[in-house]
Amino acid sequence: MTTLNMAETAYAQNKAPIRTPRSTEYDAFARVTHRLKTAADGGTAGFAHLAAALHENRRLWTMLAADVAEQENALPRELRARIFFLAQFTTIHTSKILRGEDDVDALVDINTAIMRGLRGTSEAT
Repeated sequence: MTTLNMAETAYAQNKAPIRTPRSTEYDAFARVTHRLKTAADGGTAGFAHLAAALHENRRLWTMLAADVAEQENALPRELRARIFFLAQFTTIHTSKILRGEDDVDALVDINTAIMRGLRGTSEAT
């Protein structure tokens, strides 16, 4: 590589978009929601994939619950309480799914609603 090429590369526009915390959270929800939907379509043969997707979803919600429980969290108190409640619901509902007592539809709906809120739109993609 020549000196000119190195200089052009150094001052070239960054091709990677700048990620915001909201877009990072959106991507995490999109990834886990897709995994939940895909695993749920696998039937009983795909139970291991469903369990893994549920575990990932529960971990995401546990991290959110821990974040909103912090006094330094800048979100409004009422919104923090709602997010914490949804994390608790997710934990309870996940256990029901693993016992075969329910399905993933409620978790997918909740995640999709969160994605809409993160995008600030009425439709999550």
